[in-house]
Amino acid sequence: MCTAITYNNEDFYFGRTLDYEFSCGEKITITPRNYNFKYKNKENISNHYAIIGMAHIANDYPLYYEAVNEQGLGIAGLNFVGNAYYNDKIENKDNIAQFEFIPWILCQCKNVEEARTLLQNINITNESFSNDYPIAQLHWIISDNKECIVVESVKSGLNIYANPVGVLTNNPSFDKQIFSLNNFPLYRQLYHRQYRLQLLFFFHPYKENTFSKNIDLKAYSRGMGAIGLPGDLSSQSRFIRAAFIKNNSISLKGEKESVNQFFHILNSVEQVRGCCKLDDNKYEITIYSSCCNATKGIYYYTTYNNHQINAIDMHKEDLNTNNLITYNLNDHEVINYVN
Repeated sequence: MCTAITYNNEDFYFGRTLDYEFSCGEKITITPRNYNFKYKNKENISNHYAIIGMAHIANDYPLYYEAVNEQGLGIAGLNFVGNAYYNDKIENKDNIAQFEFIPWILCQCKNVEEARTLLQNINITNESFSNDYPIAQLHWIISDNKECIVVESVKSGLNIYANPVGVLTNNPSFDKQIFSLNNFPLYRQLYHRQYRLQLLFFFHPYKENTFSKNIDLKAYSRGMGAIGLPGDLSSQSRFIRAAFIKNNSISLKGEKESVNQFFHILNSVEQVRGCCKLDDNKYEITIYSSCCNATKGIYYYTTYNNHQINAIDMHKEDLNTNNLITYNLNDHEVINYVN
């Protein structure tokens, strides 16, 4: 399970949590402009936008989990198990394997508008990278600083949804996720401001007690404007919680302030070891959280074992080469002892 968010605050930020029971040896990976991207059913692309993101490297090929290109367009793939459906090859279509989807878009598109155009002829195929790598069931969030969409390849076809909240988790399909914000009257009451007469039955924008004028109801604590906000780890609850927190978040201006705020939002849906038990005494945890300043091409991350924010600036590397540039994750906690 994972959560992806977008954030605008002077610059545009894009990132996610990766929640799983084990790491696949992922690395921060920069794909320079002249790296030769090979596709199963399309011609190679050897001149393209530079890309930075988190990837597993297999046979010198970056299997990206999420990434942004030098133009400021970001994509993240999140688990969509049981709903994702990929097709056989279709004649006269751009037949793109699931693992090729992120580079296919980021190599060629500088914004969501161009991605929409490229998506008009795409067919996501059921071809694996190799026999050693099963086909991942995913859906994708694609965003720039002005627009955000979700792409889902399902049995009925390819669905492209506008994403006004800039959040994506896992199941159910995105149309049901976004509709869930209207499903329960309580969610429509959630509001971040505090009022003296506010209690559970407060309806924004009205500031009076709407439960009963005959009962004197007083707020007994700060934070009661978010009563009813889901706190469990299910994908639907994480979607609602992240959407509420992200869209009510207020950050100070500045790079450090924006990055700090971004990670605080992601921390609200972080998976803690022991809370999501799987088979064989395994536990799902937030293996890493990422925040990419897509405007400047700086990739920030933390890991479950290291809460210090680490940063890699793609523009400090030679982006005109043809070899992948990788960085291992710094996965050891750093504690600043002050005495």
